[in-house]
Amino acid sequence: MPLSPLTRRRLLATTTATFAVAAAMAPLRALAQGVAPSKDQVLATMKKASTFMAEKAAYEGGYVWSYLPDFSRRFGEMEAFPTMIWVQPPGTATMGHLFLDAYHATGDEYYYQAAAKAAGALIKIQHPAGGWNYMGDLAGPASLQKWYDTIGKNGWRLEEFQHYYGNATFDDEGTAESCQLMLRIYMEKKDKAFKPALDKAIKFVLDSQYPNGGWPQRFPLSGGFENKGHPDYTGYITFNDGVVDENIKFLLMVWQTLGDKRVLDPIQRAMDIYIAAQQPQPQPGWGLQHTVADLKPAGARTYEPKAFASHTTAGNLENLMDYYQLTGDPKYLARVPEAIDWLASLKLNDKIAPGKPRYPTFIEIGTGDPLYVHRRGSNVFNGEYFVDKHWENTIVHYSSFRAVNIDKLRKRYAALKATPPEVASKDSPLKGARRPLPRYFTTKDISVSDLNVGALKTSDRTTDADAAKLMAELNAEGWWPTEMKAVSNPYIGDGSTTVTPGEFSTTRVGDPTDTSPYIADVPKPGISTGAYIENMASLIRYLGA
Repeated sequence: MPLSPLTRRRLLATTTATFAVAAAMAPLRALAQGVAPSKDQVLATMKKASTFMAEKAAYEGGYVWSYLPDFSRRFGEMEAFPTMIWVQPPGTATMGHLFLDAYHATGDEYYYQAAAKAAGALIKIQHPAGGWNYMGDLAGPASLQKWYDTIGKNGWRLEEFQHYYGNATFDDEGTAESCQLMLRIYMEKKDKAFKPALDKAIKFVLDSQYPNGGWPQRFPLSGGFENKGHPDYTGYITFNDGVVDENIKFLLMVWQTLGDKRVLDPIQRAMDIYIAAQQPQPQPGWGLQHTVADLKPAGARTYEPKAFASHTTAGNLENLMDYYQLTGDPKYLARVPEAIDWLASLKLNDKIAPGKPRYPTFIEIGTGDPLYVHRRGSNVFNGEYFVDKHWENTIVHYSSFRAVNIDKLRKRYAALKATPPEVASKDSPLKGARRPLPRYFTTKDISVSDLNVGALKTSDRTTDADAAKLMAELNAEGWWPTEMKAVSNPYIGDGSTTVTPGEFSTTRVGDPTDTSPYIADVPKPGISTGAYIENMASLIRYLGA
């Protein structure tokens, strides 16, 4: 009896799936027999995964962070409209960098074209002043405003998305990474199509810098969002998330590639703002942000109080030591020891918050007491954050505790102090001739906020077993199934001013109207931009080895 058409289709689908599974497992079977993955096999895996991302996941060349397998929902740091692309890492600029890395590793023109499309998507949403917002909507400003008025407005813990400023931001490295991509793709082939966007990006970084060397979080300056009595913080000088240091890095890249002398004075002033903003004894540290006029620590989001910040202070000390190596000027080391000693004095005893890191995130100005962040309510409209000196029941989405490696800071300072200035700075781009950009940008650790991926920490070496495993895990459609740990409530309307019953003080999300991402109890598989970048970077390292 002949098979029915339906039976034939089912049989074909089953057979195809069986062959796909068998093909995927082939690298692992070969490795078990002592045969390492071949270059051609690795290249085929990379191409298959990249074709899916560039031709199925991308929207007009741009990307978000993650997608449900049927693309019915997609997410950046919050849920995105189908026409939106994300700028924050690991978003569209990170993908552009990955494609350029793959182009360098393989010579395959396909990857250069994918990078060009990613850069083109970013150009479409570049602010007229030259920078970038956290995200953009290719459907236009009205659609983006609608997103802010609905999903963004109801993200309780993500206050940076609750108000549409209409300008660009240096927060979370999105503008810095996009600037770097514009420079990098222009330098690749000197394609004049990218030069106007690059010129605007350079001008944006220069125009937005304050005379004292610092940068605001957002530019052009606008203000206008006084959240629950807290002043708008976006015009303050921002050290948080490496704003100043990332801009210095970009300007250094401009200098070493283009030889543009306009950037030299801004680089010097930016390095000097670290010295100027360091507070006097007995608290020689820094806050997340500082006022422009008197350089005093300032508050930011409602869960970021006006205080000193231990992790920012530790990061700024690392930067000062970097600047000694860039310049050979001992002024950058002068006050490092006193700040290390002050940080060391903040260590919490073991009875406070057992199991947490040993340094408080925030330190009260004047008293030196630790400050701890809490919240009450159930959503944006009835809830609030508050700060006190009780360490119990702090919020989980922004830790009140930090790990600070005092020994590492001391050892690095001692080594640099013992190194003559001319030796310490001998490899500085400020002391030498123009030089090319690094060949690869994504094979090192990259900073991300994506809860699905974590810190994207990658090893320095990809083994035969690592490569075979990645090849086997790529599914038949061409994507790596990744646990969607971060999920969110779909937008159902603004939250009520009446508190919903329940316990929300230590959760990532409030009641069902809160659109903030949270950790799923049972994660489902999805498509992750960050996982794709991480896995491709591993295969690029394997090719290089």
